[in-house]
Amino acid sequence: MIRILVADDHPIVRKGIVQVLKHISKTFLMDEVDNARDAILKASKNDYEIIMLDISMPKGGGLDALDQIMKIKPHSKILMLSVYDNKQYIIRALKNGACGYLTKTSAADELEDAIKKVRSGGKFLSSAVAEKIAYMLEDNIEQPKHENLTNREFQVFCLLAEGKATGDIAKELCLSTKTVTTYRSRILDKLQLKTNYDLIKYAHKHNLTEKFSK
Repeated sequence: MIRILVADDHPIVRKGIVQVLKHISKTFLMDEVDNARDAILKASKNDYEIIMLDISMPKGGGLDALDQIMKIKPHSKILMLSVYDNKQYIIRALKNGACGYLTKTSAADELEDAIKKVRSGGKFLSSAVAEKIAYMLEDNIEQPKHENLTNREFQVFCLLAEGKATGDIAKELCLSTKTVTTYRSRILDKLQLKTNYDLIKYAHKHNLTEKFSK
């Protein structure tokens, strides 16, 4: 049996992925989790041939789970699954060791190809993501300031840009309020901004959150 971990906090999406996987092969044995912390725990205790991580999950988020899993098991084959096709998420996921990136809108159609490619040791990008990367490579522009943010800072930045309160962010990411406040200060300093309103305008200008990516 081939073990696959599917981590997504939306039950309908998660069950849909599992059904597609079952259709692809009866040899797949799926485990399911609905948050980043459980994904890390499952990955640390079991040997999965493929791990699928949603970028936007409670208790840490998919990028953080990717970081932690790659530290624990650096040879893991991880596919990122997301509603985001923003280049920042794509680049950060691939730089941190992901073997592929699928958007949820294309997952059902491209999942089989993605699984085959990753299992064979290759990399896979959904068609929409590949196109975005191609356009990005054509751009010869100065790198924006938000690319200097760490993954955790970028994660906090996006949540602040969506208008979430410090306490709510702390709860979602399993951090203390003081830690989130510290991240906020670092983010404002790196982006040369002064207020949350400035931060929201910056995110809107650069199309960096789900709220502004549609």
